[in-house]
Amino acid sequence: MNKGFIKETIDTVVFVIIALIIIRFFICEVRWIPSASMKPTLIEGDRVFIERFSRFYTSPNRGDIMVFYPPETQLKANPFAVLARLTGLFCKDTAFIKRVIALPGEKFEVRHNQDGSTDILINDEPLNEPYIMDKYEYPICDERMFCGPMTLGEDEYFMMGDNRGHSSDSRYWGVLKKNRFIGRAKVLFWPFTRIKYFEKKDY
Repeated sequence: MNKGFIKETIDTVVFVIIALIIIRFFICEVRWIPSASMKPTLIEGDRVFIERFSRFYTSPNRGDIMVFYPPETQLKANPFAVLARLTGLFCKDTAFIKRVIALPGEKFEVRHNQDGSTDILINDEPLNEPYIMDKYEYPICDERMFCGPMTLGEDEYFMMGDNRGHSSDSRYWGVLKKNRFIGRAKVLFWPFTRIKYFEKKDY
């Protein structure tokens, strides 16, 4: 086999891998929504562009829809695992997509009301949440859950799905550290009938 051809093939493969790393780590990536935890905002099968570069100069805001590694996901440090995360090729690390509800330093609480509804309190004030599926469909908090009242520490965030009755979120596994974030959902681009750009006015 021609040595020039082999060298050209290797150079092309290396270039593609480096390009994937640059794009995924510094710019953006595409995520597929596998569950109903973010209904009605996101549904099963939606494709979303995840923007990654802003995490280098800003922190997540309340209402942001973020992709992240949950606390129980153990991120291996061997070269193959790191390369898989950087390129997205053969990556088996579990990532979630949820909404930022409470920020570092804030007091958080889940309050069940007598009429059967549930409110989220931030610093003792009910949070306006027009995006959730149903404020009457909440699991009742018990001693195993993180429902507050609690004050978040430095670099701690409370994450919740919009479908509160069917979401594995911070109520079950606790607060999320800032270094676990991957990126911010910016555009729902597929299917075409559901194209949407996520703006601050949406929450």
